[in-house]
Amino acid sequence: MRIFAGLVAILCLALPIAAQQKLAFDITSVRENKSGIGPGSKEPNTNVPLGPGNVYSPTGGQLNLRNIEFLQIISFAWKLTLPQRDAFRDMAPPWAREARFDIQARTDKSDVTKDELRLMMRSLLEERFGLVVHYETRTASVYSLQLLKPDTFGPHFRKHTGTCSTDFKGKTTDDADAEGYPQVCGGLLMLAGSNSTHFRIGARDMPITVFATSLTGWGDLGRPVVNDTGITGNIDFILDFIPPYAQAAAGADVEGQGFQEALHKQLGVKLEPQKQPVPVLVLDHIDHLSEN
Repeated sequence: MRIFAGLVAILCLALPIAAQQKLAFDITSVRENKSGIGPGSKEPNTNVPLGPGNVYSPTGGQLNLRNIEFLQIISFAWKLTLPQRDAFRDMAPPWAREARFDIQARTDKSDVTKDELRLMMRSLLEERFGLVVHYETRTASVYSLQLLKPDTFGPHFRKHTGTCSTDFKGKTTDDADAEGYPQVCGGLLMLAGSNSTHFRIGARDMPITVFATSLTGWGDLGRPVVNDTGITGNIDFILDFIPPYAQAAAGADVEGQGFQEALHKQLGVKLEPQKQPVPVLVLDHIDHLSEN
């Protein structure tokens, strides 16, 4: 389902990570995983969340990925949105669209940040796959995210204040504060829905750009979402809604708010169709894996 792709892979409609210094892992092992998915395969697993947020329990400089899609690895390294990832898939050779890999990597920098791991992954992809990419700005159909009323937030949407931890260790997605917001900051978390047909997604201390671009996957919108709310800082939110596929299947028999209605009533925002310039990661060159 595209909503899960949006949570895992999506990502922020931003230019490359600001820190552009050349960083690299000290030790790496990269192998194609041909076990596939489903019965008899190795379950996909990672010790570092690959989504666009900052949720990250320090691993002592270790990054371990098992049976992860190559395109998801690209998305992690460049914080790709779902539309950016789809555009990159269209440029990629057939093997890159289907391949899955195991990667064990280590850096001697024990206090490495998640964004530094992204830069190290870029170096690994350049070295092992000869990957060359660049950004281009292209005009595309988008949704403009706007407040329904200027400077007015919905009941489950607010500017973030204070401090909180991005360390997920020892916590679950059910851990919430007194107002129902996640205790862990910096990541998009799937919470317990109000009933079995609903999704409930929340975050604290989330960049507004990451929130905006994630809406594409949650609402199965088919186009990027651009932040035009006027909000520049980080936000907290909780959104409980019936996903589009469930609403279509159940029709009038399902109770609760659909995606667009939930945006209006819970968050006080709306989506307006427009054409705007957006950044696209363009593939210049890629080779199949150079074996260890």
